[in-house]
Amino acid sequence: MSSNFGYIDIILLAMIAGFIILRLRNILGRKTGHESKVFTDFSEKRYESFRKQKVNLEERNPDKLEGEEKKNFLKGAEIAYETIITSFAKGDQKKLDELLTRDMASNFKQAINERNKHGIKSELTFISMKESDLEKYEKVKTNLYATVKFVSEIISVKKDKSNKVIEGNPDRIKTVTDHWKFTKNILNKSPNWYLTEITNK
Repeated sequence: MSSNFGYIDIILLAMIAGFIILRLRNILGRKTGHESKVFTDFSEKRYESFRKQKVNLEERNPDKLEGEEKKNFLKGAEIAYETIITSFAKGDQKKLDELLTRDMASNFKQAINERNKHGIKSELTFISMKESDLEKYEKVKTNLYATVKFVSEIISVKKDKSNKVIEGNPDRIKTVTDHWKFTKNILNKSPNWYLTEITNK
């Protein structure tokens, strides 16, 4: 009899345990894979830093270009300058179209076609950028304009059909000073600036 009671006790305990487990699952719920993720790396400090950064971006004044923003702009302008003069020498119109306004792209294309028509080959080696300086920055309606002075070192040579040098010296580095005006429309979501004018001073 005692052994029978032992089995009954075990069965009763198992039933009670099963009942408790079912109740807990009903109360706490089961993990289905659709619960919100817990980001353990999220901190109040990081969120505050992001929030402040967002506010600063929204409060940026397009009428001025100064500080870190000016520094980054000039770095980008230097890269654009080197890319444009080397692409023009190679006759890479596709690359030029990405960096020039429509009118400037048309002017460059005309110059490249004229050069090709006469069989003139242009070779240019960019050596270094000695100086870049923001000379003028202004806002006209929805357009921004920035005039930059570039002082660079290059080797520039032009050759005729017979590969004879007709202009420049392949063994001489020359210093060139250019004044380029870039533009962008503040209503355009693209952050890109485009070369719109080259002036001689």
